[in-house]
Amino acid sequence: SFAYFTIKDRLPQILTRVIDTLHRHKNEFFEEHGEKGVEAEKRAISFLSKLRNELQTDKPVTPLEDELPDAALWNQYLDYQRNLSNGNGEPSWFQSPWLYVECYMYRRIHAALAQNPPIDNFDVFKEGKAQNFFESQEAVIALCTYFQELLKNVKDLDEKQLQEELFKLLQVSLWGNKCDLSFSAGEDSSQKSSPLQSLENMIPYILVNDTEKLWSLLVNAKKRNTEKSNVRVDIILDNAGFELVSDLVLADFLVSSKLADEVHFHGKSIPWYVSDTTKHDFNWTIKQLQSANHMWMSRCGINWEGNLKKGVWIYCDHMFWTLPHDFSSMAEVAPDLYADLQKSNLLLFKGDLNYRKLTGDRKWEYTVPFRQALNKFHPAPLCSLRTLKSDTQVGLKPEQGEQIQASEPEWMVNGKYGVVQFDAAL
Repeated sequence: SFAYFTIKDRLPQILTRVIDTLHRHKNEFFEEHGEKGVEAEKRAISFLSKLRNELQTDKPVTPLEDELPDAALWNQYLDYQRNLSNGNGEPSWFQSPWLYVECYMYRRIHAALAQNPPIDNFDVFKEGKAQNFFESQEAVIALCTYFQELLKNVKDLDEKQLQEELFKLLQVSLWGNKCDLSFSAGEDSSQKSSPLQSLENMIPYILVNDTEKLWSLLVNAKKRNTEKSNVRVDIILDNAGFELVSDLVLADFLVSSKLADEVHFHGKSIPWYVSDTTKHDFNWTIKQLQSANHMWMSRCGINWEGNLKKGVWIYCDHMFWTLPHDFSSMAEVAPDLYADLQKSNLLLFKGDLNYRKLTGDRKWEYTVPFRQALNKFHPAPLCSLRTLKSDTQVGLKPEQGEQIQASEPEWMVNGKYGVVQFDAAL
């Protein structure tokens, strides 16, 4: 299965890159922290080399030994996996659910640094994320320019034009999800050309397209909420780099067009899946745009900083997003987060990992309804914007999956297809 190749080939590559990154920064650690920095780097590398060996030789998954706040939850989850195996031995790297062991690897990478001060705050994936951003400059400029021109007339757009622009920016955000560094094991995955030029040609590759439903939800929320409360949209972020910029443009459009009053962004509290957005990445991206010597890029950055200051945009992270649990257990494991999401009018889940967690990462029949796969996870109306990079997909029409499979065996994992898949809350 695709899961097997991921664990066997891709994850060891990612670990090797992490080890190389630490090696390369040895002098920097020495300059900043003296011998202590070099010692910490050696300990972290030895921890990671041992981890790589455990993975490649299919050793049992071991409990976490660090004192970090989520360690107890991880170890409880390991017990849960042990019970699932019905006494068929310990859960090991090749004999466990893919979602679990992949998340577990990233949590162990975090532990390797967190347990080794003074380099405990070093993000081993930061360079790759920055590189993806800089290599996507042309696309970022094209998108910021398009958007700033759009803003000049946004007040004069009629409903039909507003809808068209929303659909465009939703698609840019959807295809922005192709820029995923964990998928390419850290190889270049930047967005080189303007994402707006090819949207028409990409429509046939959207396998489930519920953009109409999003539009009517937002328009109706607006009408209902004229008097009382704010319309709130939450974006559960995926990758930093170009994808994040496409999400920020979408968020700005929602607020500027008055389709939403506030947008809450949910990022990761620790470095995760190579290119996932942390608070540092979020702030860094806005700063980069602000200081860019391109008028429309810097205008975007300045406006977005303003949105954060005014509280129209709110960035938050929660430990739950970097646990191995799928979202159907959120109400139980993270009731505070679930209660917060219930206040939203619309949740936009970006990317493949979020899709896997929404659907429990199971080998569903393609035609199983999205609602069924969500397994009672309904805090608010939600929509997944995701390009397919793993072999879980639900909510397709009869024969749709089989027809594509016949001509394109790799369709579920090559990032060529996408979904805008919606579920109204109960």
